[in-house]
This record gives sequence, structure tokens and C-alpha cells, in this order.
Amino acid sequence: MSKLTHVGADGRARMVDVSGKPSTVRTALARGHVRMAAETLEAIRSADIAKGDVSRIAELAGIMAAKRTGELIPLCHPLGLDSVEVTVEPDPALPGLQVAATARTTGRTGVEMEAMTAVAIACLTIYDMAKAVDRSMTIGEIALHSKSGGRSGDWTRGP
Repeated sequence: MSKLTHVGADGRARMVDVSGKPSTVRTALARGHVRMAAETLEAIRSADIAKGDVSRIAELAGIMAAKRTGELIPLCHPLGLDSVEVTVEPDPALPGLQVAATARTTGRTGVEMEAMTAVAIACLTIYDMAKAVDRSMTIGEIALHSKSGGRSGDWTRGP
């Protein structure tokens, strides 16, 4: 395992210096889900939640969160994002909602944290909007699924 990049030789936290890295196109895909009662999923699908369209509002919240990742996570570089796409889809097998986010930038550092932040906040938004009908919902499996670009190249989560 490689050394932690956010810890200096003196043991203090530090922001990684990316000034010597080349600017490349970088993309990251993260996924997560919100498990809920089948009745809650049906209420969301039939637009029977008092706060509004849960899926669309969660998608918007995820996009907004990705844009603020550098403010939320210490030592994370603030990035100019080229694009962020967030999707929320029903999954009756959970039952619940599957959330995916793809972030893209052209820069000197990756967008993994932006994609994962988008998923996390979209999932929390789903919980917030539907908690009045189902407080037993759980958020899970938030993980990076793939990334491309940069010195370390491409990476994909195995099966």
C-alpha cells in the first residue's frame, strides 16, 4: 500500500501539491442506494410524497453537492467541473432507489470525491424527503466504481 498523500513527513495534514501534474480529462463514477419499504418506493414512484418529486430533487441535490466538494471535505482541491450527472432509479429488488453519479473535469487532480459526494448527498436527500413515511430507510454501498485519467490511469471495481 502506498503512503498517505495528505500527511507530510512531519505527520501534519497537508493539501497535495498538484502543480507539477499535467492537466488531463478525468472521469469518475460512483454508486449507492437507499433501501426502503416496498410501500415507500411505491409512494415515491407514484409521486405521493408531500415534499415533491423525490428522485428529481435528489438528482439536483447531488449535482449541487458535487460542485461544493472542496468546501465540504478538508484537503480536497476545489475543482471546476466540466459535468456532473446524477441518476436516481427505482429498484424493486432492494426495494429502494439506486443512485449513480458521474463527474468529469479537465485538470490536475481526479473527481472521485465529487462523484462520491454527489451520491452521498442524493441518498441523504432521498432519506430526508421520505422519512415522514419510512424512518427505517438505510443508505448503503456508496463506492467508487470507476475512474479514468491522471497518472494512475484507469481503474474499475471488480465484480
